[in-house]
Amino acid sequence: MIQFPNYSRSYDRTRRAVRFWGYDSAIETSFFIDEGALKLIQPDAHSDEAGLLNAFDANRDLICAAAAKLYVRGGRGSYDLVAANF
Repeated sequence: MIQFPNYSRSYDRTRRAVRFWGYDSAIETSFFIDEGALKLIQPDAHSDEAGLLNAFDANRDLICAAAAKLYVRGGRGSYDLVAANF
């Protein structure tokens, strides 16, 4: 089962997404949630780095729950969360 004990996250300007990490035992997996998904979850979020990171922080539990549903053990090295995941 994937868990999200690491509260670190970063903004990826190229992808216009927030990157965060999940762990399945010793396996680290990257997740990205794009701007469209963050704006769906929090419509008043600003579209700059600080605004999107704040939207992620305010909705972390919801985002991690969606990431856990998307995750498949041994699947990919990274996963993209988009508006359709919410």
